[in-house]
Amino acid sequence: MAEAMRSIDRLPKAHLHLHFTGSMRHTTLVELAERDGVRLPPALVEEWPPQLRATDEKGWFRFQRLYDTARSVLRTPDDVRRLVHEVAEDDAAEGSVWTEIQVDPSGYAAKFGGITAFTDLVLDCVRDASATYGIGMAVIIASNRTRHPLDARTLARLAAQYADRGVVGFGLSNDERRGETATFAPAFAIARRAGLRSMPHGGELRGPQSVRAVLEHLSPDRIGHGVRCVEDPAVLDAVARAGLTLEVCPSSNVALGVYDTFEEVPVRTLTEAGVGVALGADDPLLFGARLSGQYAALRAAQDFSDAELAELARMSLRASYAPDDLRETALAAVDAWLSADPD
Repeated sequence: MAEAMRSIDRLPKAHLHLHFTGSMRHTTLVELAERDGVRLPPALVEEWPPQLRATDEKGWFRFQRLYDTARSVLRTPDDVRRLVHEVAEDDAAEGSVWTEIQVDPSGYAAKFGGITAFTDLVLDCVRDASATYGIGMAVIIASNRTRHPLDARTLARLAAQYADRGVVGFGLSNDERRGETATFAPAFAIARRAGLRSMPHGGELRGPQSVRAVLEHLSPDRIGHGVRCVEDPAVLDAVARAGLTLEVCPSSNVALGVYDTFEEVPVRTLTEAGVGVALGADDPLLFGARLSGQYAALRAAQDFSDAELAELARMSLRASYAPDDLRETALAAVDAWLSADPD
């Protein structure tokens, strides 16, 4: 007899891998584009979610072009406020009690008065949305590895100004086949000196050597993606010994061609090796599935039990930088979810 299953939306969890523009609702993208006469490509309208595969340079360029098109519809402070409020509303509805949203302010600076003004705007929106929807939220300032490492230092200094004021970490994103990881080490050192956590991407489009470089040069507290570390037992062991949690995003892994199917995403391999896993939606605007969809994919494709899903939720909460009282309350609520009768 099949096991009765509890509602994933009611499972308390933290959302730790979510990009700013990529968090936008598809309906909001279409509405804002129509308002300003922005012509969206078919992949963002009638062919949505787009068919993506970024295992080569051409595929990543197409992904980035769609992302840039989506970002172009954010034109006013009210647009930014709407995006952040809708993220909070959607995540709260899916059981997230804490969301860390990642943003590169330099991508919005030209329209919003510079990187500092835009960061102020985002943090104000986050505080307001958090209070409105009863969900904890924080910001990660992300640098772009396709740009010069000096730009990353500028963003690290910006992030440092907001340590303890809503910014909890510093990241490194975009195509990991570009740029040398070691050259971003000075930027991460600036962020760490300010008390910010190191949260770079690695081990997605490149293999375990990318994870090794992150470990050696960026002293990570968490790693975005990181799944390819399973391809080298020594790197997998190093991640486990460091006590790191990986922000694993099944929908984007499959959409971008890192894995062909959800069955292949190595969540159990990671957890059995002692590596923490926090599921994230990455860019639901482009991949179609939000946070609960990541849990649902593992339930459907890999037969994850409710007990296993509950442990993934606990891992996400423990790896978050939520206040201690929020985290402990949520962990107790996970236990209550699991002890309750299935739906």
